[in-house]
Amino acid sequence: MQKLVGLVPDPLQAFNCPNFDVKGGIKIAHWYRENLCSQSHSKRPKRSVFFHIVLERNMQLHPRHFGRNLRENIVSKLMKDVEGTRSGRHGFVVAITGIENVGKGLIRDGAGFVTFPVKYQCIVFRPFKGEILEAVVTKVNKMGFFAEAGPVQIFVSNHLTPDDMEFQSGDLPNYTTSGGSVCFKKDSEVRLKIIGTQVDATEKFCIGTIKDDFLGVINDPTTT
Repeated sequence: MQKLVGLVPDPLQAFNCPNFDVKGGIKIAHWYRENLCSQSHSKRPKRSVFFHIVLERNMQLHPRHFGRNLRENIVSKLMKDVEGTRSGRHGFVVAITGIENVGKGLIRDGAGFVTFPVKYQCIVFRPFKGEILEAVVTKVNKMGFFAEAGPVQIFVSNHLTPDDMEFQSGDLPNYTTSGGSVCFKKDSEVRLKIIGTQVDATEKFCIGTIKDDFLGVINDPTTT
């Protein structure tokens, strides 16, 4: 089950906050919990790659975790199992922001474990076609390059790079303009546009382009 609660305020702020690591994925974060509810729904942007949704999950708990802290143990296990995982349908779960309900437990025959249905609110990262993202180049070859924007992997074909950029092989493969004024390689930061997405059970893969106005290299750490 999925219920859209709202959009996360100011997605660019979320992307640039210290809790979102564009190179390594997600750092589970107090920023989202502190800022999510600070704006009314009417003030939130109409487009965002971050969404606040309600999901449900059946949590299995061993009897040793029962007692006065039962609810806290269920929530702790939920956060450990869910935060930082990928769901092809919903996106990448950044952080759990609240628990709506913990249902009555059901004993599993012959196992001793008890299953608790849990309904929870969470932040997910889910880019769509047409989104502009900043990403870090992870691999470059003659076919194009791969980049990562948080947990999402993006491929940009060489046909979707500017016409004056050519592939240069060697110890550090790169794409360079004919005049040599612009170059990107592994670990370069680029601004790109999502033009297609593919979803499977565990991840979301995107196709991007830098062949458009205001797209391309925004930072090359090897030159700074």
